[in-house]
Amino acid sequence: MKIDGGTTAWMLTATALVLLMTPGLAFFYGGMTRAKSVLNMMMMSWVSIIVVTITWVLYGHSLAFDTAGDGSGIVNKLIGGLDNIGLTRMVETATKADGTGMPSLVFSVFQMTFAIITVALISGALADRVKFGAWVVFAIVWVSVVYFPVAHWVWGGGWLSSLGIEDFAGGTVVHINAGAAALAVALVIGRRIGWRREPMRPHNLTLVLLGAGLLWFGWFGFNAGSELAVDGTAGLAFMNTQIAAAVAAGAWLLVERLRDGHASSLGLASGAVAGLVAITPACGFVDPWAASVIGALAGVACAYAVGLKYRFGYDDSLDVVGVHLVGGVVGAVALGAVAAYPSAGGQEKGLLYGGPISQLGVQVLGPVAVGLYSFAVSWIIAKVIDRTMGFRVTGEQEIAGIDITTHAETGYDLGTIHSSGVASPSGPAVAPVSRKVDV
Repeated sequence: MKIDGGTTAWMLTATALVLLMTPGLAFFYGGMTRAKSVLNMMMMSWVSIIVVTITWVLYGHSLAFDTAGDGSGIVNKLIGGLDNIGLTRMVETATKADGTGMPSLVFSVFQMTFAIITVALISGALADRVKFGAWVVFAIVWVSVVYFPVAHWVWGGGWLSSLGIEDFAGGTVVHINAGAAALAVALVIGRRIGWRREPMRPHNLTLVLLGAGLLWFGWFGFNAGSELAVDGTAGLAFMNTQIAAAVAAGAWLLVERLRDGHASSLGLASGAVAGLVAITPACGFVDPWAASVIGALAGVACAYAVGLKYRFGYDDSLDVVGVHLVGGVVGAVALGAVAAYPSAGGQEKGLLYGGPISQLGVQVLGPVAVGLYSFAVSWIIAKVIDRTMGFRVTGEQEIAGIDITTHAETGYDLGTIHSSGVASPSGPAVAPVSRKVDV
């Protein structure tokens, strides 16, 4: 089949936008941590790019999108095959067989960027207290035994796909999957020292807003690109993405104003991300009015959900559970009611458009199944790592700051502190003590 230049150009652009989201997430998460952990937090996102790229090329694409055996057995409903290790067959196959006119390798690298950011999302729940090496091991194992199978279930012809689940761009595969994993690992490694007794406020809200802006920008490739074509559905997904993010940000600010008496920049950034999360599974299936409703629901639900960690006692450092798990569920389940333009993959319209209740059932089943699988397997992986190499840094390292104790670096060089307690902007002078950052 002849390559379609317009589709290919758009998909290359969308792929770059989605990849940009991971450095954007690094800024977003980095600003939300304390100053003594900002570099470690950002590196956890960056190393996800390295780890997932390698595993995806070696076997990840095959497990997610290839066919196991002849494609008719029960194994193929659970996991893909291993016929395309190293992507060698994709080099031989110039274009996708589905008629998009897009090179197969472009489709593969687009999907790779989704896997990358899913892994990076989990790290937000673990700020300030995990070994960098342990995180790398967890990322390799998790993406192999959780993300790749779940992607196959929903997008690669697996059992949820055969039931007709709707997930346009990853509400279930990405956000619910990452949110459930984040909760499991946070429970295994425990709370930060001083949690609930000491203030652990974001150290740099400027970075948070920068990161949120990059995420919002990149999300257009994430959502509109998932149509894999240049058409009206891509335009619908683009518009719905903008609407839901804006409405959710406004809804979160309104909740803060009524509940706390003030609207915050952190609330604005978190609300926008919550709306982006919630519209992700629905963006190509719903009308703009429904995108507004989904955004409003996500903004309100997630604004309250981030406080659940204090009620139940788990230390989800940067609210991965409250924003991504809860926001993903809001969007995925809402499709059972408001889906107006289902795809040709066996999906049905939502209840408000005359669709059957069975579609709502599938939209509930998917998040439940993926959430439970991701939570259980993530808990096991984290527990094994904790019992063998140890998942958590020592108390002394955590208190001193994971940046300096693990990476021998600090995010901010504020000058050398001398024994007199006075900072010298020109560097070391008399009897230097150490380089310190404001914690």
